[in-house]
Amino acid sequence: MKQTILVVGLLAALLTSAFGQGNTQQPASTAGTVNAQPSPPTSAQAKQIEAMVNKAAELVNKNGKAAFVEFRKRGSEWWSGNTYLFIYDLKSNVLLNPAFPQREGTNTTGQKDAAGKLFHHEFITTVESKGSGWVDYMFPKPGQTEPSRKWSYVKAVNIDGTPGLIGAGFYPE
Repeated sequence: MKQTILVVGLLAALLTSAFGQGNTQQPASTAGTVNAQPSPPTSAQAKQIEAMVNKAAELVNKNGKAAFVEFRKRGSEWWSGNTYLFIYDLKSNVLLNPAFPQREGTNTTGQKDAAGKLFHHEFITTVESKGSGWVDYMFPKPGQTEPSRKWSYVKAVNIDGTPGLIGAGFYPE
């Protein structure tokens, strides 16, 4: 009987710590995140996004804003279906977003996703600290208003002498 109680007690302690019962405060590193994973599950789509962003970054570094014209073409290698490029400067100003052109010229400082994540800030932090990387957040698919889980790969670029970032993402579901 004592062994059963001990096993049940240990199991309860493990479950409590694993699921955070009794500790409702999230660690600062995961507060407001959709998922604590550093990158999406390995997939052909994730590899395609990385390759596209890396190729586009080379064009921006070489041609600056002149490269944006190609990125705005629907049905191109840069914008197909729900996959499109976006470009910001490091002050959170949206320089390019062909799927949501009304966002261009706006500043995203302080804007949060549906889960409360400052994802634009995370884009900037990622490129400033690592040069490139993945960020997950909740964002509507083009033509929709309800947010869906999205993973975006962002990379540092130099836009006509101005530091910025270029990215693209995908909706895994």
